Amino acid sequence: MREHFIIPDTQVKTGVPTDHLTAAGNYIVDKRPDVIIHLGDHFDMESLSAYDRGTKKAEGRRYSEDIDAGRKGMAKLMKPILSLQRKQARQKIKQYKPELVFLIGNHEERIERHINANPELAGAIGYQDFKLEQYGWKVADFREIITIDGVHYSHYFYNQNTGRPLGGQNLETRLNTLGFSFTMGHQQGLKTAIKPLNNGRTLRGIAAGSFYQHDEDYKGPQGNNHWRGCLYKHEVQDGNYDIMELSMRYLLRQWT
Repeated sequence: MREHFIIPDTQVKTGVPTDHLTAAGNYIVDKRPDVIIHLGDHFDMESLSAYDRGTKKAEGRRYSEDIDAGRKGMAKLMKPILSLQRKQARQKIKQYKPELVFLIGNHEERIERHINANPELAGAIGYQDFKLEQYGWKVADFREIITIDGVHYSHYFYNQNTGRPLGGQNLETRLNTLGFSFTMGHQQGLKTAIKPLNNGRTLRGIAAGSFYQHDEDYKGPQGNNHWRGCLYKHEVQDGNYDIMELSMRYLLRQWT
């Protein structure tokens, strides 16, 4: 049985605080989970937002600044892990090398949509600008499903006929619809569901889409009071596990 550390959507952009990413890295170094899964939407890519195009909010945004902000945020997350690995290398002891999985989210996928609308940019910009592989991340494409220890991970799951996310359903219904243990990001806050089966197996569902400190303007003054944090799954096997919530407040207080 293995342990999974789950990082919900971080939505890094210019001007937002990112010390929580250092806190998450410090926590990882202390607990040393076997697998780290980032659920996507790390690079906010607000310069490519179709919703803001042509509005005052879009003025002054730059692709290069979006990429730079996301890279700096990822460097903060990975710095404690890399420091530990260098120390272990000097001491000639076995290095801590967790399995790293990054799920491309719809915010990162804005790049592909922009390239499709402007094909002359093909090869000039793309996911390679994230430089995730240099840290050892295995990058899963947008909406691809990655199965680890019986848990199916994707940025979100969608209706096969319409392509629309299954976000409108309560999580129990979503678990019944999908029929397997799943964990997804995309949806702010935290929702969980559990379904024991007659054959002795247990299915578990999680939607967790917010690990950032800033508020989102589009949600307004009443819409930003949602859960923010990371998740730790203990004894993951055949889609079942014990789950521990790590709130933003806890990580910032104990691990920065």
